[in-house]
Amino acid sequence: MSTPVSVTFTELDLDAIAQAEGRVAVVVTPSGKMGPGARRVNRLTKGAVKRLLESDAWEKTKPGQVVTLAWPTGLAAKALDVLCLERGADPVETRKAGAALGKLKGNGPLLVLAGTARRLTELAQGIALRAYSFDARKSKQPDAQGTVSIMVGKPDEATEAAKSALAVAEGVLMTRDLVSEPANHLTTTEFAKRIKEMESLGLKITILEEEELKKHGMGLLLAVGQGSASPTKVAVMEWSGGRDGDAPLALVGKGVVFDTGGISLKVPTGMEDMTMDMGGAGVVTGTMRALALRQAKANVVGLVGLVENMPSGEAYRPGDVFTSMKGDTVEIINTDAEGRLLLADVLWYAQQTYKPAAIIDLATLTGAMIIALGHENAGVFSNDDNFADKFLRAAKNEGEGAWRLPLGEAYDKQLKSDIADMKNVGGRAAGSITAAQFLQRFVEEGTPWIHLDIAGVARVTKDTDFAPKGSTGWGVMSLNRLVADQYEGE
Repeated sequence: MSTPVSVTFTELDLDAIAQAEGRVAVVVTPSGKMGPGARRVNRLTKGAVKRLLESDAWEKTKPGQVVTLAWPTGLAAKALDVLCLERGADPVETRKAGAALGKLKGNGPLLVLAGTARRLTELAQGIALRAYSFDARKSKQPDAQGTVSIMVGKPDEATEAAKSALAVAEGVLMTRDLVSEPANHLTTTEFAKRIKEMESLGLKITILEEEELKKHGMGLLLAVGQGSASPTKVAVMEWSGGRDGDAPLALVGKGVVFDTGGISLKVPTGMEDMTMDMGGAGVVTGTMRALALRQAKANVVGLVGLVENMPSGEAYRPGDVFTSMKGDTVEIINTDAEGRLLLADVLWYAQQTYKPAAIIDLATLTGAMIIALGHENAGVFSNDDNFADKFLRAAKNEGEGAWRLPLGEAYDKQLKSDIADMKNVGGRAAGSITAAQFLQRFVEEGTPWIHLDIAGVARVTKDTDFAPKGSTGWGVMSLNRLVADQYEGE
C-alpha cells in the first residue's frame, strides 16, 4: 500500500527555521496573531509576513485557507505557506486546514510552526490525509514523499495524542489504494492476500473459499461470480480488543472487484470506473486496519464478499432463481443488481456465525443513490432510529456527509415475485430504497442494522477537502468514530 507521509512532532527550535528546506508553514489567526515561530519567520523575511497580514489579500483570506509566498528572502525553503486558522477552530475545521497544507506539500519536506493552534492532532491528521497520491501503476515512481515536522512546545504529548488519528489516516489511505487499483491487479485472490497480510497487526483473518461457501449454502453470492474465472471468496477480519464475551459490531462490505453488469451488460461509457465497485469492502478493510493499528478496545468483525461479475457461458442470467444461505429464493431480474445478492449471504453468515450486537453493511450499490444525493452524502438506511442517530452523529463529527432515507412496507411490495420469494430489483422507482428493503430481509429481527449506500462518495471526479480526485476513503473515519464513541469502554 501507499506509505503514509511521516508526521512527527519536534521541539520548537527557532534557530533551525532559516535552514529548513522544502516548505515552511506558519499558522496565524485571522486577526493576525502570530506565535513565536511566525514572528521569527517574519524577522527572517524582513517583515514579509507582517506585510501580508496588513494587506487586502489577508482580509480576503478565509479560515482554513493558505497564502503562499514563493522563494522567501531569508529562508532556505522554496515556499512559505501562511495558514489562516482561528485559535479555537473546531476539529473538522482544523483537519481541513491541515489538509490545505497537505495539498501543497508535494514530495519535499514540510516544517509546520503550529503557533497558537490548539488541535494539533487534527492538524496532523489533515496533512496526512491530503498528502496522498496513487502512483503504484505508474512506470516512473515519484521521489520520496519527504517528512512533515510540526514544531510545538510539548512534542511528546502531541506525539502520543496523535497516534490514533494517524492510525485512522493510514486506514483511510489503504481504502483509497484498494479502490484505486485496476481490476487486473486487484483480483479477488490479490484482495484476499492483502487482507491476510494484516494478520501481522493482530487481526485474526479467515478466508472462505468456494467449497466452503457452497457448504454454507451461499447460493446468491456464488451465482454472482460463476461467470468469472476469478474465484469467489469471503474474507473475515476479527479484532478482539474488547471484553471477552461481548458481542462484536459487524461490518460487511461489497467487494465486486469488477462489475461488467454480467448478462445485463452495462453500457461501455464509464465501465472502466467499475474497478471501484469493491468500495464497501475497501472501507471495511481500511477500518479494520485502523482499529488494529490504534489497538481499539472493542470487538469488531469485518466481513467482505469478494467476487467478479462477468458475462460468459457460465454466467447467471435474468430469469434464474437461486437460493440464499437464509433459505429464501430470489428471482434474478437484472444481473447488474449483483451487490445486494452478495451482501444478503454475507449478512446472514455474519449473524449466524458471530451473533453481532449490531451490523453495518457498505456498498457502492445503486446509481440511483447518486441521482438522489450526488457526491456529497452517502445514503443511510436503518431499522433502528437510535443506532442510525449514533452513526449520523459520528459522520457529522468527522466531516463525512451522510443522509438518512426511509424504509417502508410499500417499498417492500415492489420486490414481489411470481415464481420465487422475491425479485432482486423493484423497478426504477425508489431504486436505492428497494435495494435496502431487499437487504433488510436478511437481517434478523431485533438486530440493529444500517445499510450505507456509498455509490456517490467512494470515488469522485474532483478534489475533496481531504483527498485528491479519485477514491476518497469515505467511511473509515466515521466507522472508527462510531466504534470509539459507542463500543469502547462499555
